[in-house]
Amino acid sequence: MGASALFIAVFLACAVEAVEATTIVLAAGTARDWRSAATGMAVALVVLAVVVAVLGPAVSALPLRGLRLVVGALLLVFGLQWLRKAVLRASGHKSLHDEDKIYAEQLVAAASQEPTRAALVPDWYGFTLSFKGVLLEGLEVVFIVLTFGSNARNVGLAAIAAGCAVAVIATVGVAVRAPLARVPENTLKFVVGIMLTAFGIFWGAEGAGAHWPGSDAALLALVPAIALFGVILVAVMRGNAASPHQSVTVAATKEAG
Repeated sequence: MGASALFIAVFLACAVEAVEATTIVLAAGTARDWRSAATGMAVALVVLAVVVAVLGPAVSALPLRGLRLVVGALLLVFGLQWLRKAVLRASGHKSLHDEDKIYAEQLVAAASQEPTRAALVPDWYGFTLSFKGVLLEGLEVVFIVLTFGSNARNVGLAAIAAGCAVAVIATVGVAVRAPLARVPENTLKFVVGIMLTAFGIFWGAEGAGAHWPGSDAALLALVPAIALFGVILVAVMRGNAASPHQSVTVAATKEAG
């Protein structure tokens, strides 16, 4: 896997998680206290950096073949889940991920809590809301960094790509101080689901002893094939989706029966 491919894959995957984390931090800062929200975010980032520093060398030291088999299986599971949700959203069977709605809900929930000071933190609720949001989304970023980085034997570059993604999304979020609703997150999730699935198949097969024609170049065929499969699924599921009139008629028939 080339350095540029590694950087792009990790950057896109981590950007999705960064959008969700930034939305939570912005809600905490807007409804509660910016200093507390920023402190919570900073502490969570320090914890995540320690996790990467501790686990990175340990994971990279594992035998490459066994590592690729295990990581390939994990990536395949995650990728298929992301792809499944993306297909359901694109075909109209699942509501789109709405950052505006999530931001509003977080804002209302945060504003309803009484302010409580703890040690050097002016608002404990704002601190914990920001900390938990960044930590939970950040753990997925850590997983992406360690899996992609260790397989490519370049955890450092994967960490840099993740850091760049987080920095870009956070900078945009702070600049506009609003949910990043214009970021095509649902499209990004579709793309990331395709990439995770492709890398999962690729690395899992290599870990099992298979040899891909053209080595890493096989990904140039594998990724488009999975993308085409996803697009076909969306088209088929859209065609099979019942119209609102049909849904009402079916529901009325069931009630009458």
